[in-house]
Amino acid sequence: MTRTAFSALLLVLVAVPAAAQTGARLKAQAIVAADIVRIGDLIENAGDKSNTPIFRAPELGATGTIQVYRIIEAARANGVSVFDTRGISEVLITRASRTISVSDIERTVAETASKQTNMSDPNNIAVVFDSAVRPMSVEPNASTPRLAQFNYDPRSQRFDASLEITGSSASRRKAPRISGYLYETAEVPTLIRAFTRSEIVRDEDIQMERRAKTELTPDTILKTTAIVGHAARRDLRAGAPIRVSELMKPELVGRGDTVTLSFESTGVRLVVRAKAMESGTEGDTIQVLNPQSKRTVQATVEGPGRVVVRPLKTARAEAPETTGSVK
Repeated sequence: MTRTAFSALLLVLVAVPAAAQTGARLKAQAIVAADIVRIGDLIENAGDKSNTPIFRAPELGATGTIQVYRIIEAARANGVSVFDTRGISEVLITRASRTISVSDIERTVAETASKQTNMSDPNNIAVVFDSAVRPMSVEPNASTPRLAQFNYDPRSQRFDASLEITGSSASRRKAPRISGYLYETAEVPTLIRAFTRSEIVRDEDIQMERRAKTELTPDTILKTTAIVGHAARRDLRAGAPIRVSELMKPELVGRGDTVTLSFESTGVRLVVRAKAMESGTEGDTIQVLNPQSKRTVQATVEGPGRVVVRPLKTARAEAPETTGSVK
């Protein structure tokens, strides 16, 4: 047995019983909340040396390793020379953190704009950042973010501000600057596919999407009930807001269709087959060819394949003049 091997064996024989008596033992992994690693974070039952700092912690949310020989050296230098290493070669260190997502930052901007501008509802405010904003890792006990030095120009719709997070050392050292655009939105129904003229819109053809209010016109339809069951007056593209002028009642009669033509008068109703010279929806007046008389008449669309001709309303008969004398 060499001298070096003997010395190592002696250390084990002496250290293990002492460690067993004190209960001091190395941890395989540790989670730290501060920016430093203390002896107690790495060694259980380290006694009054537990709060002694020995290493710098990883960045927020990051994980690193420390070789055991470095822990032994640091512990001995601070008066902890005996502990059970449990055969571990390295210790895994994780810096505890809480993530502030990009959506959290967007929400903060929208709520601030709602309070400090004439845009009332933060749910209707869209935020577009100038550059990519990434999620932030902060201390677990840090507060929710807030904006400082918030500036907004309603003409250009631009904003800029500093993001502050109370309880975050990273935020204290350098408050992140954010900038971009703000604009109000509204939820409107849009078509999930393109439509050709006269196609009827069903409920399953519609989805609700948010659009900038500047894209909408006074006749933009805001409710699905005003769309379902109507037909496209012209070709419509998918994804665009729909205007009242772009829809019509479903076409009940097509040009060239054979229709049932009714002539109605007081106590009389005559029904013949005719040919529609125009297309029309319910209530439209179209030209219809009567094949018997070979004449074209104006008829009102009453239903699918049905048109009717009614006599013009006659002027109301004047009431008979009433005369009398006072006796």
